[in-house]
Amino acid sequence: MYCLEAVIGGGPVLRVLAAGVPEARVVRLSHSLSLLPMTDVLFDAVTVAGAPELEGFWKAPAGFGRLLAACSATGPVAYVEADYFGGTGTQSAQVWDAEEVVLGPLHLGAREPSAAAGTPISQALRRLGVTKGNHADEFDAVGLRRHRRTDDWLSLTS
Repeated sequence: MYCLEAVIGGGPVLRVLAAGVPEARVVRLSHSLSLLPMTDVLFDAVTVAGAPELEGFWKAPAGFGRLLAACSATGPVAYVEADYFGGTGTQSAQVWDAEEVVLGPLHLGAREPSAAAGTPISQALRRLGVTKGNHADEFDAVGLRRHRRTDDWLSLTS
């Protein structure tokens, strides 16, 4: 099983996003990026009642698109979700930069082949400046396989 719901971007951008939520954890990845796990506490803290939801995402709070757009004024940011079990699963990603959506939303359903450009998360990471180098893809290059569940990232902080 693999499950991830998180915001990925530069550490300073994510620390601004996490401000005011003491339980939020920003975790360093490679390529000068960090990860902010979308926990239930963070979800509740940033949800805006009645605001639009991000289409096709299961753990993106209402109003989160507007918040991520605002945060992207200081640097690009992506919201990503993945859910796999037994080698089958789904991925979704969207990227904001300079207060605009610049990629996505991208969705890959169960048993759908990846696009020639790669999976949604790899495409989002590439848009954030990640190169795969000697790794299988950008997902591996930043170390997203390090933990199998979103909550497993919480013990690590930058």
